[in-house]
Order: sequence, then structure tokens, then C-alpha cells
Amino acid sequence: MPQSPIRKLVPYAEKAISNGKSIYYLNIGQPDVKTPQIALDAVKNNTLEILAYSRSEGEYSYREKLVDYYQKNNINIATEDIIVTTGASEGLFFLFNSIMDPGDDVIISEPFYANYIAFSTASGVNVVPAISKIEDNFALPNLEIFEQLITPKTKAILICNPGNPTGYLYTKEEIKKLAAIAKKYDLFLIADEVYREFVYDGNTHYSIMHENGLDDHTIMIDSVSKRYSMCGARIGCLVSKNKAVMQTVLKYAQARLSPPTYAQIACEAALDTPQSYFDDVVGEYAERRNTLVTELQKIKGIKVARPKGAFYCIVELPIKNSDNFAQWLLEHFDVDGETVLVAPAGGFYSTPGVGLNQIRIAYVLKKESLIKAVHILSEALKIYKD
Repeated sequence: MPQSPIRKLVPYAEKAISNGKSIYYLNIGQPDVKTPQIALDAVKNNTLEILAYSRSEGEYSYREKLVDYYQKNNINIATEDIIVTTGASEGLFFLFNSIMDPGDDVIISEPFYANYIAFSTASGVNVVPAISKIEDNFALPNLEIFEQLITPKTKAILICNPGNPTGYLYTKEEIKKLAAIAKKYDLFLIADEVYREFVYDGNTHYSIMHENGLDDHTIMIDSVSKRYSMCGARIGCLVSKNKAVMQTVLKYAQARLSPPTYAQIACEAALDTPQSYFDDVVGEYAERRNTLVTELQKIKGIKVARPKGAFYCIVELPIKNSDNFAQWLLEHFDVDGETVLVAPAGGFYSTPGVGLNQIRIAYVLKKESLIKAVHILSEALKIYKD
């Protein structure tokens, strides 16, 4: 199993703190916005006397409210099309084991969420990367590239929309082209849509579930973690109208018994969160993105992709190895007792040697903190030697 490129530097951060340094955490997508009070109160005020198992596919009342939520997003599904999982991560792990055998291939636009490699490794599945480039703002690679990668072992295409770690938002036209390929080659089209609400600049999110005639091909992965700032709830879901897929995934869900009961109570209540909450949060993240990109562009010799969604961006630095740089920042550098923790981007690629001079920044800090963090990066690059 691979190490997490996001979490592997934590011991160095802990040591830096023990040495008296303060750290700006740019490495992990843990929102600093408050969880909706309605969700917290649902747990605090609950009168359960027995904390029992829930249904393996998730509580019916929660799935029923999820149906209403998706309908508001023009996604028409039924409760039987949803299996509640312990985070989106469990949903992906169940799915990889359900639709692919060891030795099969999944094509993923690269760079991608690092744990996709972990899920594929655990399932014996091969990741086949379709490399996108920072010069193109990490747009979808040419579709001819996808077709060249398809072999008899190819079973699925996986995208994250909007993307982690790039913040790229797939256009309606791109989704339609991917859907056409999935249908032409009889592949599954999987979309990790956990950042659906986080879309900027007047753009709109287009789901794979909006495509007609693809019920047997499309599978959506979702989560409450970012949407409601409820990462610790560990509740996600898998959505598909493919009955065979859902029956197989359910077997895995039954084997782990049930998703957490209290967390589902909180998540069911969170679905009543008013739209004003999202308006405020998305507006705040858009301002943070603008602040971050503006400050980064002041640093000589770097490239930065401008995200259209989620709350991450990839930055290319004038260095050779961002793993070494990130560790050096924690062990040997500070500005007035402050330093930063970044995520080396090499771990978001499966292609050897690619992304080694890049980092991922999660702009989940307040604007003032982002400005200070970028200043620290700028000062560090002035003296860092590979």
C-alpha cells in the first residue's frame, strides 16, 4: 500500500510544533467553515436508548431525503439507487471490487486524488493514467488519448468533478464525450462528485447522472465531508441505476454490517441546510482562491493553475523535488517562527517522475492566513537549494 502524500509529513509537522514553530496547514482539505448547527443539534438532542445497527444500504429515511436533494440538482433517482457508505472512500473501494477483477484497468485523468491509487492497489486493479497538464489548466486530455489507452482489460473511466487536486471543472461537452466513449466501448463511467457545490465564476456543475441512455454505465460517488464541513462524519454514498452493480456493492455493504447510525442522523438533518449557507461558503472560497492565485503569481518562476471548482490548486515550483522541499520547510525554515505544510504533488500522479516539482495547496484557510503562507513560501524559495 502506498503512503498518503498528504499525511506522511505529519510527524515532521509535529516535531516542528514541539520546537516552537507555528504552521499554516495547506496540505489537507479540511474546511475551516462551521458544520451546520442543525446537523450537530440532531445528534445532541437525540433520545436514542439503543445505538443499533442501521440498514446495510443506509437508513431508508436518509436515502429518501437524498433522493429529494438530488432531484433539486436535476438528478432523478430512487432510494434503491443509493447505497450509503462510510465515506466516499468506502464507496470507491466497494466499487473497484464490484466492477473489476484483479488485473483489470481503470483509466483516470492525472493528476488525481491520491487515494485512488490506494483503492486500486488494495483491489489489485491497474491505474492507467491520461495525463493532463498545468499549461492547459489541467483540462481533460484529448479524447483520442483515452481511446488509445483502452484495451480488453479496461473496465472503467474515473473522473473527479470538480477535481481534487486540480480544481478542474469538467464542461458539459467533456462529460458528453466521455459518456460517448463509455457507451462505445461498454465501459463504466465513474464520477466522484463530492465537490458539486463548490463551483466558481458563474459556472455550473454538470453531472454524469444528467446523461440519458447511460443507466448501465454511470456510477456516482458522493459525500457529506466537504459539502457540510463534516469530514469526521464519514458518510458518503454510491449512486447508480445499474441493478447488477448495486446488488454486488450491497454484498460488500452487508459484510461491513452498516454505516454509522449517529452520523446518518446528523447527515439527514444536514440536508435541511438552507441555500444561504452554501452561498456564503462558496463566496468565501471564491475569494480565497482569488487571493491565493494573486499572491502566488507574484512569485518569480512558478506556474499556478486557476481552479474553477473544489478548493485546491496545483502549483509548479522552480525546484526539483517537492517532497524534499516540504520536509525542509518543516525542519529547517521559518519566518518569525512560522512555516507551512504543503502536499507534494508527485503523490497525485501514478506516472513515475511526473509532478515532482509541484505541490497541492488546499485553500481552506482565511485570506489573511493564505497571504502569510504564500509569503513564507516566497521567502523559502529564495534560499532553498535542491
